[in-house]
Amino acid sequence: MSFAKLCAVSPVVLGLAGCVTAGPIPGTPEYAAAQVSRGYDCGVRVDRSRVIARLAPQERRRFVEANAGYAVKSYNAPRRCDALERLSVQRELRELAVRR
Repeated sequence: MSFAKLCAVSPVVLGLAGCVTAGPIPGTPEYAAAQVSRGYDCGVRVDRSRVIARLAPQERRRFVEANAGYAVKSYNAPRRCDALERLSVQRELRELAVRR
């Protein structure tokens, strides 16, 4: 491949990589649902009802829909978490349960 072609293709490849690795935006109901799902994946105690209670009423439906999607993915492809990730998930879930 020529240098010119390589330079032309590189931004496209980098852009696609960004799309693949991007997750839900922090502060959104989808992000909360992803964290709850990670908690279940990692075997962390999750107080889902408390997280839902902290969401604005109009955001609860989005959370429930996103959480259902994550639950299906998690069920089909369970994964384990190392100790560092487990601590991170626990911290995130505590923050989600007490915010607002």
